[in-house]
Amino acid sequence: MTAELSQFLTRFMLQPPRPARLPAPAGRHAAVLVPIINSAEPALLLTRRSALLRKHAGQVAFPGGMQDASDTSLICTALREAQEEVGIDPHQVRIAGVLPAVTSSTGFAVTPVVGILPAMPLRLNPDEVESAFTMPLREALHLARYHPLTLYRGQQQHRIWLSWYNDYFIWGMTAGIIRALGQQIALP
Repeated sequence: MTAELSQFLTRFMLQPPRPARLPAPAGRHAAVLVPIINSAEPALLLTRRSALLRKHAGQVAFPGGMQDASDTSLICTALREAQEEVGIDPHQVRIAGVLPAVTSSTGFAVTPVVGILPAMPLRLNPDEVESAFTMPLREALHLARYHPLTLYRGQQQHRIWLSWYNDYFIWGMTAGIIRALGQQIALP
């Protein structure tokens, strides 16, 4: 493990996560795996969802989805979905912890599960994932790269976060999760 990744893990485990904002309706739970690749330059693994999907088509996302009745925990949900979407072997993932759940635009409480894994070949499920890419962890967690945008739905105001990495537009819940992770480990 590199010194950079070791420092990340130490800060992640020492800093308590900030509480979640709003709970989702009962029974609507999902999880995403926030995969950090343990390599010479630690990197965050992200996907671009298939353009053929009914919801969130073409968006940059973490592997994840809705909790199944057979999942014994939200960590199991995140690992199962990562295996289904990009072929990550759950036994290769070292769970570092979880961030507070965030409420998605579709009303799910989505729990981000932070996991460390070795560099490995991926098997993309073309029905769900168009492509996968890595972003250097140091760059991903740099808070200045995220820009706020305020949206209004009905009478409610919502702040979302936006960022670019190479040809990838990262926004919404995914950008918010990365930014929250950066906030959690930021130096005082």
